[in-house]
Formats: sequence, structure tokens, C-alpha cells
Amino acid sequence: MTIGPELASQFILVFARVGTLAMLMPGIGETMILARARLALALLLTLVLFPVVRPSLPALPGGLASPAMLGALIGEIFVGFTIGLAARIIIAALQTAGAIVAQELGLAYAQTVNPAFGGTDASIGNFLTITGLALIFATDLHHLAIAAIAASYMLIPAGAIPSVADAAALATRAAVQSFSVAVRVAAPFIIFGVLFNIGLGLLSRLMPQLQVFFLGLPATILGGMLVLLATIGVMMAVFLGDVRAFLANLITG
Repeated sequence: MTIGPELASQFILVFARVGTLAMLMPGIGETMILARARLALALLLTLVLFPVVRPSLPALPGGLASPAMLGALIGEIFVGFTIGLAARIIIAALQTAGAIVAQELGLAYAQTVNPAFGGTDASIGNFLTITGLALIFATDLHHLAIAAIAASYMLIPAGAIPSVADAAALATRAAVQSFSVAVRVAAPFIIFGVLFNIGLGLLSRLMPQLQVFFLGLPATILGGMLVLLATIGVMMAVFLGDVRAFLANLITG
């Protein structure tokens, strides 16, 4: 089969959307993964999805250098960036939850390098993020993410540039859901922090000579670690459930 200009332009359009998503997709779009590996995965996904989505691709007269091709290419990159950024915001819920947990346990000063997002963050947040990413692959949620990429061509056909209002609405909905997930994941520690601080306040009133700070900080860390050990399964189940719901919503529209 001869690869003509029309087939080549359609393949480039699919690669533009899939490649942008691969650079932002949680799990494979992390900074610790080589860019060549991400590009190779994007090319592989494009080869797999191209026969499926090709019937919905528009015919672009004028070849690869036409203004219509340039406009469609910009639109595909914009679509991939919008969907990938929304997924990235959802995953950032674990980092937000980790910051809340660290603040409640008095471990906000414990900062380590975040291998997923770069920079330094709370150690507990890094632990939750890496655990969440590992569970996404362990529970095959990345298959649902690939299905969401294919379904995006049903929601936003290739060559159609979505409105800025729709992109802003998706980002806003993802940010709201991300913060909601973060609060629900960190809820046990919020309750623990409130009850523990009330108990320390009562203890300091009953025994003014007691050095509450020297007693409270180690007890807070020990109690928080026990709460983390007891609730880590529930926390990850809540997170995975919301990620699954978000990806399913992208598929069904």
C-alpha cells in the first residue's frame, strides 16, 4: 500500500493528539521517564489507534503544508493538552492530600524530591503519589486511559477545535474533583488532628506544668503513622474509584 499525502497527514494528526497525551498521561508522562521512551510509546499507541479512528478523520486537501493541516494540527495538540492536563490535575489530588496529612502530623518540614512531578514536596505526599501511580498500573486503569484516548475522537472529532469555554469547564471540573478527592483521602488525618489537638488542649489545662509540645509532637507522629497504616487501603480505594469514574466520564462524555 502506498502511503500518500492524505494518509500521512491523518497519521500525523493522530500522533499529535496521542503524543501530547502521552507526555502528560499519569504514570508514563513523568519526568523520571526518558522522553524517547514516551515518544516511542506515543508512536506505538498511534499505530494501534490509527486504524480504529481513521474513519472519523477528515480529508485535508492541500497536503501536509496546507493551512487546513496546520489548523487541524494545532487543534489536535490543544485537545491532547486539555485532556492530559485534566488527568494530571486528578492525579495531583494525592499530592494535595499528602500536604494536608503532613500538616496535620507536623511533618510539613520533611521534604524530599518528587520523582513524578519534579521539585520537592512533603515526603508523605510523594509516598501517596508513587503508591497511587503503581496501583493505577496494577489495577489496569491505564487500559481505561487508552480507551479514553480512543473515545476522545467520538467526543471531539479530529480537525475540530474545541472552544476555550469547554476546555476551561473541563479543567475547572477536574480541579474541583481533585480537591474533593484530596479532602476525602486525607479525612482520617483531619479528624485525627482535630481530636488529638483538643485532647492536648485539655491536657495542658489540667496539667499546666506538662511540656505539651515535647510530648505532643512525637505522639502526633506515632499516632499518625498508625492511622496511615490502618487507612492506607481505604485511601487508595477512594482515589482509584474517583480516577476510574473520571476516565469513564471521559469515555461516555
